[in-house]
Amino acid sequence: MAASPKNLTQLLRAWSEGDQAALDELMPLIYQELKRIAAHYLRRERLAHTLQTTALVNEAYLKLAACDETEWNGRAHFFGAAAQAMRRILVDHARKRNNLKHGGEVLKVSLAAATEQSDEGALDLVALDDALQDLAKFDPRKSRVVELRYFGGLSVAEAAFVLGVSEITVMRDWNNARAWLLRALSQHEHSTTKQ
Repeated sequence: MAASPKNLTQLLRAWSEGDQAALDELMPLIYQELKRIAAHYLRRERLAHTLQTTALVNEAYLKLAACDETEWNGRAHFFGAAAQAMRRILVDHARKRNNLKHGGEVLKVSLAAATEQSDEGALDLVALDDALQDLAKFDPRKSRVVELRYFGGLSVAEAAFVLGVSEITVMRDWNNARAWLLRALSQHEHSTTKQ
């Protein structure tokens, strides 16, 4: 049975304060949620994708557990950090695969889930990461909203809590960021097909 967000928040805070018993109780809850998020990402991957759900979860958990100085302010905060960790792992994996000495394959993910549009095209994960970094240069919050919602699987309310803004602001940022990313990614695709 899954823990309520309130219980999860209490356990995360206790873990932040050094309570090892809280970590023992928290671990199966965190692991299950991370596994659900990872499975969501990897369902959109190509069939021959070499990174497995368990490996992605384990790498993300290790990154999160290594954050000694982090005080978790609740479920949304923790899974926002998990979103960042998974994004870094997936992008690093994609960059490695793109490296010519590793065969030059491009890791593809569907943007349809992020954009909620019917376009079934696949998207280069490295291109998405590059576009998010470009977006962050002039609007870091919009980039973070995409990261929290797309990579972290957070709801609008959870993303608003993490960012300290209203749900309306998150929805506005989400819609504007999706439009900006679609434009940036279509320009990227257009420029790579010309080469």
